[in-house]
Amino acid sequence: MNRFIKITGSGHFLPGKPIPFKDVDYFLGELNNIPPRIKKWHNRMQNVMSELVEVEYYHFALDPKTREFTDDNVTMSVKAAKSALQNAGINASEIDFIAYGSAHQDQMPTASVRIQEALGIASCGEISIHANCTSAYKALLTAYEFIKSGRYKRALVISSGISSSELRSEYYNQPLAKKEELLLRYFLSDGAGALVLEADDSDSKKGLYLESCYMESIGGKKPSAMGNKRPAYYMNPKEEFEKGYHHLAQLFNDSLRELFYEDGKSVFYKGLQRMLSQYPVETEKIKFFQVNFPSKHISETIIEECQKLGISPNTLYTKMSTMGYVGPPMVFLCLDKIRREEKLESGDIILSFVTEVSKFMQAGFVCKVW
Repeated sequence: MNRFIKITGSGHFLPGKPIPFKDVDYFLGELNNIPPRIKKWHNRMQNVMSELVEVEYYHFALDPKTREFTDDNVTMSVKAAKSALQNAGINASEIDFIAYGSAHQDQMPTASVRIQEALGIASCGEISIHANCTSAYKALLTAYEFIKSGRYKRALVISSGISSSELRSEYYNQPLAKKEELLLRYFLSDGAGALVLEADDSDSKKGLYLESCYMESIGGKKPSAMGNKRPAYYMNPKEEFEKGYHHLAQLFNDSLRELFYEDGKSVFYKGLQRMLSQYPVETEKIKFFQVNFPSKHISETIIEECQKLGISPNTLYTKMSTMGYVGPPMVFLCLDKIRREEKLESGDIILSFVTEVSKFMQAGFVCKVW
């Protein structure tokens, strides 16, 4: 039996009004108690970051006056899911599997069952995956494989990110703040995206189909370039705060570049090459190449390298300038934008790939219009 995986619905949610770059510190809160030398660096970096990331607007689920959150990972996921369900023309009760992916999470019960409850689904399969920017891809891969095997017929795949919760001024033990812990304030944004996947057992395809999914980890012998210092057990919250173990940090400049390149080629390029070797694609038919990176500059550098694989620079698709980098859900937001706003023709291919740097996990997928 031929079982194809069709994308029948997509949706997204961005909280609040668009926030211009100049207002990021107002919304996230001023850092008035960080060390003086870090403060001087921080002030200089604001202009540099504005040019580097080329983001015009961000979205934060945070009220700058009350300092309260307007949404969280679950509520944003539910809003994106409802949009995707409406787009697919089905009710939540018709979903038999939920796959949720987020950067990381520490909550019980887990997000997938909270989303299930909020959507009013009495019974379904579900899974929560937390693997930084590959988590959305891995949620998609899981749903793809489960539907293809016949275990489930219709899946809701969701990803959300509320980066502002780890970037607002109140979160930091400011006197302990380091450069690599503040840089992300000008990259990351909040939001959620969702897809509906359905089994298609017909003899012919018609529509947008998920053709293949891929994942790998090449970080087994590389140090982590992003993360916090929390151990693999629960600490006393007071001790955790006093030591600053909760701060999210990312290496940058030469430290990150050294880990990102091997023998003159990026790990992204090498990973994508392995994916295309395992799942060949007619690169001349790629309509959109969606690169999940938090900087337009990095994306453009990568696409230049990928010309060696036959991928045209003109295929690069990004919406970072209008929403910031939303993290894992960015891939679903972009796919939703493509489905709703772009003209797709039979034979068009959508290729997406990501390298995350917490431990250099990589993932990708291919969609095709039939």
